[in-house]
Amino acid sequence: MKNTTLLKVAGQSILKNKMRTMLTMLGIVIGVGAVIIMVAVGNGAQSQIEAQIKGLGTNMIVITPGSTAQGGASQGAGTFNRLTVEDADKLKEEAIYVTEVSPVVMTRTQIIGGVGNWRASVNGVSTDYLNIRDWEVSDGALFSEDDVRAKRKVVVLGKTVADNLFPFGGAVGASVQVSRSPFTVVGVLEPKGQTASGSDQDDVILVPYTTAQDRLSGRSFLGQILASTASTKDIPAAIGEITAIMRESHELGSNEPDDFTVRDQTAIAAAATSTTSVMTGLLAAIASISLIVGGIGIMNIMLVSVTERTREIGIRMAIGARGSDVLTQFLIESIVMSVLGGIVGLAVGVGGASLLARITGWAVATPMSAVLLAVGFSAAVGVFFGYYPARKAASLNPIQALRYE
Repeated sequence: MKNTTLLKVAGQSILKNKMRTMLTMLGIVIGVGAVIIMVAVGNGAQSQIEAQIKGLGTNMIVITPGSTAQGGASQGAGTFNRLTVEDADKLKEEAIYVTEVSPVVMTRTQIIGGVGNWRASVNGVSTDYLNIRDWEVSDGALFSEDDVRAKRKVVVLGKTVADNLFPFGGAVGASVQVSRSPFTVVGVLEPKGQTASGSDQDDVILVPYTTAQDRLSGRSFLGQILASTASTKDIPAAIGEITAIMRESHELGSNEPDDFTVRDQTAIAAAATSTTSVMTGLLAAIASISLIVGGIGIMNIMLVSVTERTREIGIRMAIGARGSDVLTQFLIESIVMSVLGGIVGLAVGVGGASLLARITGWAVATPMSAVLLAVGFSAAVGVFFGYYPARKAASLNPIQALRYE
């Protein structure tokens, strides 16, 4: 039989029992829809995490204080601080793979100005800081190198701080009091949003690190040093370079451990996205059980169909149809039902994911690979679960089939 004839016969057979066909396809529809929704939610979460990590900075490397031990017991990371401005200057001068470096002096204090007051984090930084963090100024400008050298009392407000002190705008040029010292607002940062841990990146103000050391923190050591590379592929080489320069700066012997820690964002991103990938795969695997259930439903209906159409099969064989023709016919019926169910399930999954995003506010993303996989898997279910009934139909004895009542 021709392929077109087989498809036509299969279509007629499927449409003959519309309700039964719809109920048979329902398992495939639910299975494919569930897989699409789960994958969309998982990929959306992964994309959101990647965007948040990217928002921390472009190719950023963080140098933080190391640990110390008392009585043989380690006091943990950050307990032994020897980071200085001289370390940052040395990195900027000697590191080949490092393009930008910024000392970071961290403290927290009350800011008074505008319509009230607000307690926020204060970061004393250099002019490289915004490039390292991939951050822009929405109003005004960042302070200059002259401001850093002169230890001028100028400040750039994060969006959260600006909104609370100057809800009606007009922050640039205004005066605010930071830890009892008057500062002039020279800029307002673009909103960054929350980090992956939920902290507000916009609840911060930036001042020259020289000013922060001299007037705000009173400490000579730095909270951290930030650095960046020209591209992601330079990060491993830059980390090795930074480690060697820092050890030389701190005069550490070959047997002495590092008294600092060097980290980059790629490790954090890899860990976070790996976790979401595992969860997405697990959810998709659970949802795929519905496809198996749908396939069992198809097999059951096809077996019933073979029994109902035994006499028809006998007639076809009697007038010259081969066993392979009968097998192909029933297999096509099974595949058509599965693929139609997969297409409807795809529409249900995409629509369900969009509805879920609108209701919950979650980020969703449906990759084309998931679409192709879901529809392909539904077709494979049709082949796998339709083969046995089709084989049973093809192996019927024509004489016995004609006598079947």
